[in-house]
Amino acid sequence: MSPSKKITLVTILVSFYMFSCGVSSTELEVGGEDGWVVPNSNNTHGDMFNQWASHNRFKVGDTIRFKYKKDSVLVVSEDEYKQCKATKPQLYSNNQDTVFKLDRPGLFYFISGVSGHCEKGQKMIIKVMETESSPDSPPPSSSSSLPGSTPKNSSALKTAVQFTSSGFAVLIVSVLVWH
Repeated sequence: MSPSKKITLVTILVSFYMFSCGVSSTELEVGGEDGWVVPNSNNTHGDMFNQWASHNRFKVGDTIRFKYKKDSVLVVSEDEYKQCKATKPQLYSNNQDTVFKLDRPGLFYFISGVSGHCEKGQKMIIKVMETESSPDSPPPSSSSSLPGSTPKNSSALKTAVQFTSSGFAVLIVSVLVWH
């Protein structure tokens, strides 16, 4: 391979590395080990899920997993959240294991779809932080549910999609040595 082709290839790989380093996401299980359940009466005055959410930092691209039995989860508007009543939810899921991708910065509102559960505190607001590299935010869509597409074994599963510097160095050396 000629020196100019090697330089071009290395430049492309370095560019790819620079863009891929910032891409990472986290999956969190809503409610931790307890999951998406109706809070008991002596559990933080029905604010269990908002307290859980306030202890976590959410960014665009993160996913949240709702695990539940004989229940459902709805993504709703702010007014529907306040009223604990959804007439046109943005998402409805009752598959016992719902994964929702946080696809934009801003607030997301979640409630249980089972009668009486929201009033007992089974509701949550998540604030997704704005990032410098976030593109213009699309409106939320009902296709944000990704059932079964991510691992299920951890309440705070870190999924990093990035090169390590040592792996990248090996890649560059391999390219430079390659004839």
